[in-house]
Amino acid sequence: MAKENEHFKKIISHAKEYGFVFPSSEIYDGLSAVYDYGQNGVALKNNIRNFWWKSMTQLHENIVGIDAAIFMHPTTWKASGHVDAFNDPLIDNKISKKRYRADVLVEEYVAKIEIKIEKEIAKAAKRFGDSFNKMEFVKTNPRVVSYTKKSQNILKRLNKSLEKEDLKDVKELIEELEISCPESGSKEWTDVKQFNLMFDTKLGASKDSAMDLYLRPETAQGIFVNFLNVQKTSRLKVPFGIAQTGKAFRNEIVARQFIFRMREFEQMEMQFFIPPGTQKKWYEFWKNKRLQWHLSLGMGEEKYRLHDHEKLAHYADAALDIEFRYPFGFKELEGIHSRTNFDLKNHEQFSGKKLQYFDPEINESYVPYVIETSIGLDRMFLAVLSNSLTEEKLNDGSIRTVLKLPSILSPIKAAILPLVKKDGLPEIAKKIVNELKFDITTVYDEKDAVGRRYRRQDAIGTPFCVTIDHQTLDDKTVTVRKRDSMQQERINIEHIKNLIKEEVSLGSVLQKL
Repeated sequence: MAKENEHFKKIISHAKEYGFVFPSSEIYDGLSAVYDYGQNGVALKNNIRNFWWKSMTQLHENIVGIDAAIFMHPTTWKASGHVDAFNDPLIDNKISKKRYRADVLVEEYVAKIEIKIEKEIAKAAKRFGDSFNKMEFVKTNPRVVSYTKKSQNILKRLNKSLEKEDLKDVKELIEELEISCPESGSKEWTDVKQFNLMFDTKLGASKDSAMDLYLRPETAQGIFVNFLNVQKTSRLKVPFGIAQTGKAFRNEIVARQFIFRMREFEQMEMQFFIPPGTQKKWYEFWKNKRLQWHLSLGMGEEKYRLHDHEKLAHYADAALDIEFRYPFGFKELEGIHSRTNFDLKNHEQFSGKKLQYFDPEINESYVPYVIETSIGLDRMFLAVLSNSLTEEKLNDGSIRTVLKLPSILSPIKAAILPLVKKDGLPEIAKKIVNELKFDITTVYDEKDAVGRRYRRQDAIGTPFCVTIDHQTLDDKTVTVRKRDSMQQERINIEHIKNLIKEEVSLGSVLQKL
């Protein structure tokens, strides 16, 4: 665990040092759980968003995109259930005065049990070698079976208590497990209380006449209230989907783990409208489709797992999380929910407007059911960043820090480097930049020795470095260095674009989905 914590600290430090993420309002000592994205961070973030957007709207003829307003009529949030039910169970430690989410404290306790299980599996795998049967070992090893049963029982009890809103039992569970405050080590806890996460504000010229508004806690409702607008103007037939990316806001009292949990964040959501009774089929379809999207980035199948919800949201009849193994353990990256017809039905009731679809095939009108895919863009950013940052020991004993980002997501695709700042080399380098910049994101760098420039580009994840030297003057060839292998090859200037595009093209990955 100490190793993972150290790695996480390096990720945070690297993010700031190389222009990926900065603390917001840093010159004023920052603002808790709010971050700014720097020049490289915003480029990486845009590339992730673009990959998601194209995979949704470009690969599926029956999915279109919208961009709904952040401000919405306050009744929207009454209809969605957020006003009455968008709460977190919070608990305070009496000694440290620190506030925690009660459910997270229990889940982190369970995560420690899961680490023990993984250690037992790793020891057994080492002992038995190629003959090791992981599935059989998990089912039969007494210690693993005991650990598994314990963690399952804890989560079942937690989910049952939260479902019944039995906050007294949640506290009793924390006390029975002897969970202590991470900061003080104290086991003295207050009662668990519900806390609504929405930010409220006012709209109007004066306080007396101003309307109460909320900053949206999710982007989905903007899709639901525009369901008919999109359906009628696009003439799409059910099943069809509406995609959206945008900011959401939650008053997270216990925001933590860098950009994993923030008060201002960005979501990438798609609501897929389907005939009632088909939700099971489409739920399985989108579960598999979204997992395929994640795996296409090549970050390792072992880094993902599916976690079915035992405690379902008030609007869902099925739900799961695609979890990613962050440095601090497996955590939710994307959620897949079968939302039934809850949202459209409630908006119909509260607005007095008919939100139904007339199906010409069955000659009937109905309120469509919905399958939701929702991924946090900032969490995806952190997953990519944390998975990519590596340190390699080279043959000369030095350490190379390299960000092995998926090439299609890299902020900069190619760095153009004149070997020296004279003899016409900068001019050739700038000419190459001007020829490439319309198709490939490039950077021109002439400062420091070329080896140091390589290291700098490695640290921000640039897949290719193109070096222009004196041989270029003679035969119009350049040296192309690949980030991951550090291999170098000599190619003609006119072949640079095709070589790089082949490796960084988004289309090559989209074709596999």
